[in-house]
Amino acid sequence: MWRREFLAVRSRLTAGVVEEAGAALAERALELPELTGAHTVAAYVSVGSEPGTRALLDALRARGVRVLLPALLPDNDLDWGSYTGEDSLVRVQHGGKMALFEPAGERLGPDAVTSADVVLLPGLAVDAHGMRLGRGGGSYDRVLARLERAGARPALVVLLYDTEVVARVPAEAHDRPVDAVVTPSGVRRFGAA
Repeated sequence: MWRREFLAVRSRLTAGVVEEAGAALAERALELPELTGAHTVAAYVSVGSEPGTRALLDALRARGVRVLLPALLPDNDLDWGSYTGEDSLVRVQHGGKMALFEPAGERLGPDAVTSADVVLLPGLAVDAHGMRLGRGGGSYDRVLARLERAGARPALVVLLYDTEVVARVPAEAHDRPVDAVVTPSGVRRFGAA
């Protein structure tokens, strides 16, 4: 129910609104001290009406940051590859799921994410405690569990629209809070992560 509602709101956004939000999101995110000092950032390429990430990916690269992007595996886990610009992406249709833009080059393995200083997470909402509501596929739950097992402590940042910061989202025992949410209007930090 929750996911359907957030996706329905997103589906009504115009391309212009999505593009404008992506530019503002990049501007706000690039002000984060965690990103200013980052050497490696695990990110993702937004699709459809997700808050746009392309401007942010290119700005990080321009700063000399190594940007890792996910490639969805058949079991919903994520492999990683390097982003070296628009021409390093390939559109991949995953069965009945949505088409994703993934790195076209060498795969670095699921553990490559453990080298990231910051992990930018997609989501549908985040609540007052930093709990993130994802799409429900479990891919990023696996990433967060992998980071925990490896003892890696990157900053966890979710990228959302302003209306997707809510009082509460449903959380399960395995869910982990994020450190911050970036929206087109600003940054909100959470103390729990």
